Amino acid sequence: MPAPAPAAPEIVVLVAHPRLDHSRVNRALLQAAHALPPGRALVRDLYRIYPDYLIDIDAERALLAQAKLVVWQFPFHWYGMPALLKLWLDEVFGFGWAYGPGGNALRGKDLWLVVSTGGAEDAYHPSGHNRHFIDAFWPPAEQTAALAGMRFLPPLVLHAAHRVDDDTVRAHAAMYAELLASYPNWPELAELEVDTSCFVPATDRPEED
Repeated sequence: MPAPAPAAPEIVVLVAHPRLDHSRVNRALLQAAHALPPGRALVRDLYRIYPDYLIDIDAERALLAQAKLVVWQFPFHWYGMPALLKLWLDEVFGFGWAYGPGGNALRGKDLWLVVSTGGAEDAYHPSGHNRHFIDAFWPPAEQTAALAGMRFLPPLVLHAAHRVDDDTVRAHAAMYAELLASYPNWPELAELEVDTSCFVPATDRPEED
């Protein structure tokens, strides 16, 4: 009798950094995720997998369908995600699959942002040059999660990524690994609920010719 197929990882980590070789922080986070016990997480470097920006939608959806936690790990670019991750979102989170009539593929899963910024923490303040706290920039991702029936987890952020010392990078990567390893047993998750109030009717989409 053949051995049973191994269970699919319940965590999918999507790393999107266009210059990963220049990023101490994101390289350390990537290595921390890779070092998890086998089968715990599937780690995907999107810029390595899709250098031509031609995303295999069916393959990406198949991986997400098996996951419980979807992680977007990226540097904060112009108050949002890098271009390839945005394209990935546009193509993979399709109408009728991730949202809208019949779009229940991601319902009940968790979405977690793991973000690094160039600016220091005090730059993300009403008196700083970014004029807002960092939380003010999460609503697009939070609403994306709500539309897909996912739970939006509190983002993990490291500020001033290119200036922090090596000890800080190591400590941050260790915390990241610990959180991935202990998911879903995070105390704060007990208080978070999925927003089920968002539904896009078919009438909100143009009819195909």
